[in-house]
Amino acid sequence: MDIVIAGDGEVGLYIAKELAAENHNITIVDPHEELLKMVESNTDLMTITGDSTSISVLENANVKKADLLISVVHDEKINIITSILGKKLGAKRTIARVNSLENLTKGNRKIYENLGIDSFVCPEDVAAQEIINLLHQTAATEIFDFSDGKLSLFLIKLEENAPVLNKTLNQIAEEYPHLDFRAIAIHRKSSTIIPGGDDMFLENDLSYVITKPEGVDELLKLGGKTKIDIRNIMIIGGGRVGRTASKKLEKKLNIKLFEIDKEKCINLTNYLEDTLIINGDARDIQLLEEEDIRSIDAFIAVTDNSETNIIACLHARKYGVKKIIALVENIDYIDISQEIGIDAIINKKLITASYIVKFTMGAEVTSIKCLSGIDAEVMELVAKPNSAVTKNPINKLKFPKGAIIGGIVRGEESFIAIGEFQILECDKVVVFSLPHALHKVDKLFN
Repeated sequence: MDIVIAGDGEVGLYIAKELAAENHNITIVDPHEELLKMVESNTDLMTITGDSTSISVLENANVKKADLLISVVHDEKINIITSILGKKLGAKRTIARVNSLENLTKGNRKIYENLGIDSFVCPEDVAAQEIINLLHQTAATEIFDFSDGKLSLFLIKLEENAPVLNKTLNQIAEEYPHLDFRAIAIHRKSSTIIPGGDDMFLENDLSYVITKPEGVDELLKLGGKTKIDIRNIMIIGGGRVGRTASKKLEKKLNIKLFEIDKEKCINLTNYLEDTLIINGDARDIQLLEEEDIRSIDAFIAVTDNSETNIIACLHARKYGVKKIIALVENIDYIDISQEIGIDAIINKKLITASYIVKFTMGAEVTSIKCLSGIDAEVMELVAKPNSAVTKNPINKLKFPKGAIIGGIVRGEESFIAIGEFQILECDKVVVFSLPHALHKVDKLFN
């Protein structure tokens, strides 16, 4: 695929590197000349310095031959204009990042489609929804639903009390013959294992598991997890993620929202009805004590500064808060954040990449999730008629090394993948894949 990416910093660059690894031809348009010089010296990406709302810049990027134009500048107006111009100049498909989906009603979306914008992505809205999901299922570190919850991905950190510790997958299958879940990956000491029958679970492993709804309780029990009753929460940061999460949760939970900027606090007071707004720095231990942090069930740090979020979460952990979630934009910090006790990580680059990757694949992808702290994706693919994945049972498929099938959704039913299972055309199949295997997986379903 020929792809043009308009960005103004890290998000565009991250997406470019991810897509380039999948053998697409990438051109980056960015106003920062020094950044692009660094990119050119370290990668094979084509770069063009300039404003993506300039017709001459887009023409220079050869947008007329682009299969996909992605505009992920921080200013949504630039993204909208870039996408409209790109479509008029010949781009086959356009995606624009926006700051909020609140104003994009069905009628408004139709107007934008007629102007030339095919799809919108709003990382802040998705981040807020991820926070809500994590508060509903408190024992998990990461959650993602497929086919409206018929199958779910859970990430669970195995603590010292987990019954599965020091047991192989074969042993666990013998002891629990009716399991409604399957381990698809283990992240251990910065490396990722796709487990076979003889692989063993160890303490502090991050285990990625596909489960059916009826398997959730047993999954959590085997992982040594217990559900936490969440009533009182603190949210640190009144930006778009914090305010959106507060708006969606304030009718159900008691929320204290900390924001250091006084003017933002005034705006938040007008926007939120049942949330207590506190003008102050959440790194201030005395302030946290005054606001009774010891009574808090969940602590969510979503400021624009990763370091601030990590430090605030460590304070909360010291006071015994049961569930801790941090927005960590620096991908290099994700691994260490999980190791030092932060329960769940939100990253907007990964959220944006998750949305965009599915538009670059030949197979039909109904949903995809780029995982935090691990360079991999888990996706739901539709098995097309006569595709290779429908020719043999799972254990006879030549499935690429670095990928594994976790489960299958057929109509209203869901199944955990086992060796003799036969995938049929139109089945939705949940697959975990490392980047190098993605292209081969795509071919099997196409």
